[in-house]
Amino acid sequence: MTIDEMLAEARSRLDRVDPAGARALQDQGALIVDIRPFSNRAAEGEIPGSVPIERIHLEWRLDPASAHRLPEVRADRPVVVVCNEGYASSLAAADLQRLGVRATDLDGGFRAWRAAGLPVREGPTPAVP
Repeated sequence: MTIDEMLAEARSRLDRVDPAGARALQDQGALIVDIRPFSNRAAEGEIPGSVPIERIHLEWRLDPASAHRLPEVRADRPVVVVCNEGYASSLAAADLQRLGVRATDLDGGFRAWRAAGLPVREGPTPAVP
């Protein structure tokens, strides 16, 4: 299987959202999870209210059955995963779905959010370890 096939397979299971849809979900209580590296968040900013979690920790922090999950993670709380442009986030959201998380991703990633003129918080927040 190629990466393009993996991405297509992952996206076939996602109900991806555009920036306005992600904002609406956030306003309804969804958790926005930013998996971008610290350097990207430092250079470009962050979505206000988002939780930065490095990709290598993602499943442990969001698996409802994990002893290491974040306290704000609940089985009924949707999660929108954000990366730079919406590629890595699709793969990550599909992985989270396998764990039973109500996950999707932001089509176009953080850069689409910023281009849509939605709020951006400058300066990086340390990622959840």
